[in-house]
Amino acid sequence: MKLVTGNSNLPLAKSVAKYLKTRLTNTEARRFADNEIFVEIKENVRGQDVFILQSTSFPTNDNLMELLILIDALRRSSARRITAVMPYFGYARQDRRSSGRTPISAKLVANLITEAGANRVLTLDLHSGQIQGFFDIPTDNLYGAPVLVRDIKKKYDPSKVMVVSPDVGGVVRARNVAKRIGAPLAIVDKRRERAGVSEVMNIIGDVSGRSCILIDDIVDSGGTLINAADALLAAGATDVAAYITHGVLSGDAAERVGASRLAELVVTDSIMETEKMVAAPNVRQLTIAPLIGEAIARTAAEQSVSSLFD
Repeated sequence: MKLVTGNSNLPLAKSVAKYLKTRLTNTEARRFADNEIFVEIKENVRGQDVFILQSTSFPTNDNLMELLILIDALRRSSARRITAVMPYFGYARQDRRSSGRTPISAKLVANLITEAGANRVLTLDLHSGQIQGFFDIPTDNLYGAPVLVRDIKKKYDPSKVMVVSPDVGGVVRARNVAKRIGAPLAIVDKRRERAGVSEVMNIIGDVSGRSCILIDDIVDSGGTLINAADALLAAGATDVAAYITHGVLSGDAAERVGASRLAELVVTDSIMETEKMVAAPNVRQLTIAPLIGEAIARTAAEQSVSSLFD
């Protein structure tokens, strides 16, 4: 087995390699003067089972292109099997046509990865489950819930917690966490006027006197979480925290979260931590390296990964 990494999340790749008690395969990735990406595999991978760890996070297009070129380089180097390990799958929010004459970019990206030569995809908390069906190759979607739940149980008394979905679309995800910790569920009913802008309407459920924990898969601008926290506190919640799998936090989102009434925003390291995230007083990261590492080990050994969902 060989573990290869792109440049999107080197700290996570090193942690996964440490968990697997292996080392990262020697590769070189550089840019030409016009910013073209060049990749060279510096070791023999002929007949090997190769796993490429690369999140397609910011800069999304660069990291996606680097992943595709890595896959092509390995395919042309006669790797036996190539698995694209994508802790964060970019373009996942474009999983359907929102209006006329718009693309389904998640399907396009799935096609690109398949045509580049990947034999398998391993990812974490897809924005919507149907994206698995966009791939014509085996695709395993891991869940970050076990990692989040362990931390919640350490920090909170489940009898005083209310798990909250920040919108109707995330109810299934939030209900799964609520069931795991034995807490009730509430829902924030919101109306989104346009992309990146949301308006909280009302709270479904009694949150008075409860520590509320917002559960979602992606935090980008942070507006939804900040508005939801304000609404929950106005409805009588004692405090509000958020546990989100993918901390995209584009632009000044980390600063806005830092200045908000959120007690804490907890994200995983599926996306590499930025300086702004480090500077924010209420943003914290949990590692998913053991989860990704175990999934890789089981895939390489042709064992089931479904028990990792528990």
